[in-house]
Amino acid sequence: MATMRLSNPVFVFVSLLFVVGFTHGFVMTPRNLLGRLSESSYYLTTKELWFDQTLDHYSPYDHRQFKQRYYEFLDYFHVPDGPIFLKICGESSCGGISNDYLSVLAKKFGAALVSLEHRYYGKSSPFKSHTTENLKYLSSKQALFDLAVFRQWYQESLNLKKNKPGADNSWFVFGTSYSGALSAWFRLKFPHLTCGSLASSGVVLAVYNYTEFDKQVGESAGPECKAALQEITELVDRSLESNGKELRKQFGATELEIDGDFLYFLADAAVVAFQYGNPDVLCNPLVEAKKAGENLVAAYAKYVKDYYVGTFGVSVETYNQKHLKNTTVSEYGSDRLWWFQVCTEVAYFQVAPSNDSIRSSKVDTKYHLDLCKNLFGEGIYPEVDVTNTYYGGTKIAGSKIIFTNGSQDPWRHASKQTSSPDMPSYIINCHNCGHGTDMRGCPQSPLRIEGDAQNCSSPDAVNKVRQKMIEHIDLWLSECKGTGRSYM
Repeated sequence: MATMRLSNPVFVFVSLLFVVGFTHGFVMTPRNLLGRLSESSYYLTTKELWFDQTLDHYSPYDHRQFKQRYYEFLDYFHVPDGPIFLKICGESSCGGISNDYLSVLAKKFGAALVSLEHRYYGKSSPFKSHTTENLKYLSSKQALFDLAVFRQWYQESLNLKKNKPGADNSWFVFGTSYSGALSAWFRLKFPHLTCGSLASSGVVLAVYNYTEFDKQVGESAGPECKAALQEITELVDRSLESNGKELRKQFGATELEIDGDFLYFLADAAVVAFQYGNPDVLCNPLVEAKKAGENLVAAYAKYVKDYYVGTFGVSVETYNQKHLKNTTVSEYGSDRLWWFQVCTEVAYFQVAPSNDSIRSSKVDTKYHLDLCKNLFGEGIYPEVDVTNTYYGGTKIAGSKIIFTNGSQDPWRHASKQTSSPDMPSYIINCHNCGHGTDMRGCPQSPLRIEGDAQNCSSPDAVNKVRQKMIEHIDLWLSECKGTGRSYM
């Protein structure tokens, strides 16, 4: 999904950025896309700053630290009472503060923006090698403490700059996808450090066998496109047994020697169209090819190579377990890191349902467990029950958390989709409303400046939810300090 971080009291917002990209279900940042995002209009700032972070927040004896990257953007800040948005990047390299809808909110509330990179990702790795042993400090729990420690440090730094010792600043948390979950969990675990949070497509429920994912892909595709995708899967499964080498070559994926890796690659290629608001790019040519009696596998191979690999920028090697076993640390090497979190905390195994599936039935539980063992060794297993017990899943006992989801997004079934007291939930309904639509607009590749919703099939649906978000933020900020006044 994914990812993210004065004389009078300063109001601070925490946003967890999830950069568009896609690999094995959750988001990573394709290298091609990183190049496009380097355009100045896509970022408010790319100036790197550094913070000394604690490696192990749970040990009273381990005092090791590492350098954690962050950014700040103060152009919109209304001194001294303006809010501060802390935008925390998710499970990918954080190249700066992106110019999405949060920049609109920053202008509206007169806010400064601060952004913290997630531990291990990008340039914030504590180690020079990502061996299984060295990854033991990579978890959502450690990341939440990173937020709390950084929040305290940044607040004290502001107080020193403004010569206001002991100033009591209030924070508000934002996030999308995995970072949306972190956003909700931060409010749950550190309610004294934030006035509330926005969990955009926040996947707060860890799921072992996530069959609802594939079912939603079918619903989002619609009857004709779903039928075409299912026929493609059947043809691919049959061809893989008889002529696998040529089939892989047709999709430009000869390096994916493990059948499951290849089939996961093909499944993800379809998912990305619905998740990120481009369903017609996939469905129109497939439905036309099926009606014309043309070769469906060839039509799908064209889409995969032209759009998924070409335009969207995904690298085939990110599905190759040989690549995923590489422990070398690199700024954009997020694939192994996210798989470690999958294999230890949240699973989200996107297995094929027992019937009526889109993806191949060979993408099953065994494939995922074998992958976890191959990448990280014996004894690595996703403790889904522990994660849900610790955070509460969709029964999260929090308050002042906004949950938003796009109607076409397969990740929404791991989010909280029903409202409860002090935790409103909104579904944005439209033909191409996907992952994080409230923050990123439609479609999401390349980045829509300021989260422009005009290309959503129903801009009004997006704007209505955004207005609700603004009302909740404004209310909760006013309640947080007991001022009773609007901050807009």
